[in-house]
Amino acid sequence: MSVVKVSELGVYGEGELTFGGSYVPEMLQGALDKVAEAFLQYKDDPEFIAEYRYYMKEYVGRPNPLYYAKNLSEQLGGAKIYLKREDLNHTGAHKINNTIGQILLAKRMGAKRIIAETGAGQHGVATATVAALMNIPCTIYMGEVDTKRQALNVFRMELLGAKVVAAKSGNRTLKEAVDEALMDFAQNAEDTFYLLGSAVGPHPYPLMVRHFQSIIGQEAKEQILEKEGRLPDYVMACVGGGSNAIGLFYPFVDDLSVKMIGVEPGGRGIDTGYHAAPLTAGKPDIIHGFKCYVMDDADKCHSIAAGLDYPGVGPEHSYYKAIGRAEYVSVNDGEALDAFQRLSKTEGIIPALESSHAVAYAMKLAPTLSNDQIIVINLSGRGDKDVAQVAEMLGADLSE
Repeated sequence: MSVVKVSELGVYGEGELTFGGSYVPEMLQGALDKVAEAFLQYKDDPEFIAEYRYYMKEYVGRPNPLYYAKNLSEQLGGAKIYLKREDLNHTGAHKINNTIGQILLAKRMGAKRIIAETGAGQHGVATATVAALMNIPCTIYMGEVDTKRQALNVFRMELLGAKVVAAKSGNRTLKEAVDEALMDFAQNAEDTFYLLGSAVGPHPYPLMVRHFQSIIGQEAKEQILEKEGRLPDYVMACVGGGSNAIGLFYPFVDDLSVKMIGVEPGGRGIDTGYHAAPLTAGKPDIIHGFKCYVMDDADKCHSIAAGLDYPGVGPEHSYYKAIGRAEYVSVNDGEALDAFQRLSKTEGIIPALESSHAVAYAMKLAPTLSNDQIIVINLSGRGDKDVAQVAEMLGADLSE
């Protein structure tokens, strides 16, 4: 029997340990019900699956490799480290797995317009990409702060034909981008499809995003069995909203010998309050129409990585924490920056700052394990988008 208990209404768990659901105004609930109905209708439809697989192979470039990071493993000592190379996907991150699935759904629903939220811009770029592919107009909401630290991705979205709208309320980051996207969806649901990027939000989005991102863990499982003849000891991924992590974790969730570790952004330090680690230092509450672990003070939400800068987390991760199926830890800004540089210099792979959090924790864990143990890290994205930001942090002058 599966570890995961999820109701038709998208409630994860039972009794007091329940997360997810849909806490939204009636007008918005009607639109969400239509999305849920379409998703359930098409997700097992042979024609839909065939089209999704076609784009995964011919457009995205899947399957991507499970790469043995030999240099890093030997340098650290201890466990063997494998990287699931989502950074090699078209658009440079795992986000395209989900946007392809949702745009095919939107097309079947007759959507005339696509909207999305984005933090680091990777989901925004992936959404703008598939909207261009399917010739559907697209608007992306992005926090004003994030538009500046991820200016390259803003230009990429605009180059792809999307309209980028800066969210100027509150902290002007991912939370505010979600606020504005939900407001737009509520007002324009008749002809608009909200292509949500992370495993958060009201039902059916967490379930839908997990469904499309599970291709990560499905491939990784097949690949590690082929390479090592057994399952890994650990699977590990960074967690903001949690889409790349749930994509890796879910196919392993019933394999209880496999430990699942989600790495949250510890920001300037958990004790400072300036972090984005609700599973590490938060409590159950409702945010953006669903129940999950939420930071005590969302106004202090902070991470070096724009894509992890969210005060809540996916309901399925909240459930895994509550039942003890997964462990959630945190890595601070400095540790993530060090891992960004270490992987670049050791393996010739520049990771996204988001993914660097998972690499940083693996760098701590691997030396404590034996050399016959295996860690699989989801390298959720590449770091091209972060190079200018990191250069500024390190005092490099790119204008010279």
